[in-house]
Amino acid sequence: MSMSDQITGVEVFFDKDEVIVSKTCPKGTITYANRTFLTVSEYSEDEVIGKPHNLIRHPDMPRCIFKLLWERLLGGGGIFAYVVNRTKRGDHYWVLAHVTPSFDAEHRIVGFHSSRRVPDRAPLDDAIIPLYRTLSQTERQAADPKAGLQASSDLLQAILQDKGVGYDQFVVSL
Repeated sequence: MSMSDQITGVEVFFDKDEVIVSKTCPKGTITYANRTFLTVSEYSEDEVIGKPHNLIRHPDMPRCIFKLLWERLLGGGGIFAYVVNRTKRGDHYWVLAHVTPSFDAEHRIVGFHSSRRVPDRAPLDDAIIPLYRTLSQTERQAADPKAGLQASSDLLQAILQDKGVGYDQFVVSL
């Protein structure tokens, strides 16, 4: 297991006044990372520029949330989402991300911009962590990854439909 594959179970934090910022090309390759991104993720600029943004993806992050995120972004819209990321050493940190597409003069998507802040702890503990745990378990219990993604996406939509809200309204209501 390489260092970047390890999971320590240790949560790290950043200051509530800091903002983690990154930019990617349309395929999700990192083109910019601010100092806070580098400090919190424990990577150097040379280690992240030109690499896929999923370099910091934590394995406990439900894939269905990223599916929703990419559908929204590729459709030209932005999204707020709670995300757990992994540091270079295998620690983790939670963010409330606001991800938006960047457009050229002809309104073509030329990349994506993500600003991440420290989320309020109560919504994480009370709603997001239990929800994400359930979604991730649903994904892992399926016969294959594609079936797992479909099952967790269906479950997420059923939960949101039961609450009578979309994902954005759910996130904002927390």
